Amino acid sequence: MPMASSSNDGNSRNVCVMDASGHLGSALVHFLLHRGYTVHAALQPHGHRGEFQSAEELLPCDSEKLRIFDADPFDYHSITNALKGCCGLFYCFEPPSDHSTYDEFMAEIEVRAAHNVLEACAQTDTMEKVVFTSSVTAVVWNEGRSTASSDLDEKNWTDIDFCKKFKLWHALSKTLAEKSAWALAMDRDINMVTINGGLLMTPDLNITNPYLKGAAEMYEDGIFVTADLRFITNAHICVFEDVSSYGRYICFNHVINCSHDADKLAQMLLPSSDSSPPQSWEKTRVYQQRISNRKLNNLMELENDKVLSN
Repeated sequence: MPMASSSNDGNSRNVCVMDASGHLGSALVHFLLHRGYTVHAALQPHGHRGEFQSAEELLPCDSEKLRIFDADPFDYHSITNALKGCCGLFYCFEPPSDHSTYDEFMAEIEVRAAHNVLEACAQTDTMEKVVFTSSVTAVVWNEGRSTASSDLDEKNWTDIDFCKKFKLWHALSKTLAEKSAWALAMDRDINMVTINGGLLMTPDLNITNPYLKGAAEMYEDGIFVTADLRFITNAHICVFEDVSSYGRYICFNHVINCSHDADKLAQMLLPSSDSSPPQSWEKTRVYQQRISNRKLNNLMELENDKVLSN
C-alpha cells in the first residue's frame, strides 16, 4: 500500500465515496477511515444500503471521521453537497432500486449518472482527483478479441455494436459510462483515473451477476478474470494516492483459465442441484491468459517498495 499524503491542507484528507452502499463502496469507506481520511459516504437516499443502514453499522472505530450523505446520482445538487470540501472522489455506480437489472436501458441510466457526477466534480474547487470504477467488460468485447496478436490491455475498448448484437448490456453500460466520463474529464480538465475491475468476488456472488454474460467465451479466450475485494480496494487507494497514476488500470488478481478453477466457480455460482459446470468448461486444457494487468501491478509494486524503504 502507498503512503498517505502528508499535506497540511485540511481538505487534502477529505474524500468522498459514492455510492458507499455496495461491497466495494463500503470497503473503500473502511479502508480510507483506517488510513486517516475523513470520508463523505454518499448513498442513494431511497436505494438499497447494502451491508449497513446507519453510521454505526458502517464504522468500526472513529465516527468523527465519517459523514453520511444522501446523494442521488440524478440530483446534481445532492452530489455537489456530498463533494463539498473533498479533494478526491471514489465513484462506484450502484443501480437504482427502481431499475436494478442490467438491460438495454441501463446504459442510459449509468451514462446520465456518470455525467452528473463528473460535472459536479468540475464545479468542486477543492477536487484534485477522481477514481472512477469501470469494468473489464469495457475492455474485452469485440469481434477480434480471440485472434488479436497481443494481450488485451488498457488501450483496448469494448465495441458498442458488438454489445448490442449479443445483448451484453453490462459491457455496454460500463463502456458508454466510462467513455462519457473520459470525454467530460478531458473537456473540463478533471484529473481522473479508472479502475477496470474483473468480476468482484463477494460472498453473495451468484449466477445472475450481469458480468457473467459471456463467461464461457471469456474463459475460452483466456480473459475471464476476477478480483478479490481487498485487492481491488487497495488498487483504488493506490491509484488515488500515487501522483504518477494516469489513464485506465485493468484490475484483477486471478485468472480463470483451467477446468479446476472453472468448476470451483461454477459450484459457487450455481445451486447444488445444478452445480455441474457448463459443457464448454469441462476440459482439461489450460487456456492461455490473454489479458494484462501489468500497468497496475507495476504501480502497486513501486508503491510497496516505497513503503518498505521508509
